[in-house]
Parts: sequence; structure tokens; C-alpha cells
Amino acid sequence: MSTAIQNLPEVPVESRRTAPTVETTDPLDSMLWLPCTLSLDLPVVRFTIHDLLTLTRGKIVETACHHTSDIPLRVNQLLVGWTEFEVIGDRLSVRITEQA
Repeated sequence: MSTAIQNLPEVPVESRRTAPTVETTDPLDSMLWLPCTLSLDLPVVRFTIHDLLTLTRGKIVETACHHTSDIPLRVNQLLVGWTEFEVIGDRLSVRITEQA
């Protein structure tokens, strides 16, 4: 059985991804590419499966908390802090108010 080796073009040094050359003491600083899931635990009232299936962009969902209430923020299901909603322009965002 023979295998063919294909010659790939050389990638210029400038376009190669390289690790930062700065010495870091925190091992998490070298994992900036690590994917994670960010979630907010937001209680909703009278929300049915039908509401979920018909959910579209711009639709308003009633929640069981006040807009200034602290909402738990989780990363990969681990509580990392508390947030509150804030409107910036035409977007809804959250501001971290306290770290866990």
C-alpha cells in the first residue's frame, strides 16, 4: 500500500497564529481561546411550549423579576456573579454588579 504525500504551500510567518510571548503567571491567561457557555437564570411567568416555539426576534417575554433585580450569571453552569439589565442604544445588555 502506498501513500501519496501532498506538498502544501508554505504559510507566511506573518499570518501564522502564535502564542503570546509575554510571560504569564496565571495559567488561564494562556487559554483565551477556550469556548464556554454563558447563561442567565431568568424566571419567566406564564411561558408555555407554544410560546417557546413561536419565539421570534423582538418578541417581549414577561419575567418574574424587576429590571433592576440582580440576576445570576453562570459560565459552564458555574455561578460567577450577579448582573442587572441595562439598555445601550437599541440593545439589551447585562452589567456585572457582583462577583461570586
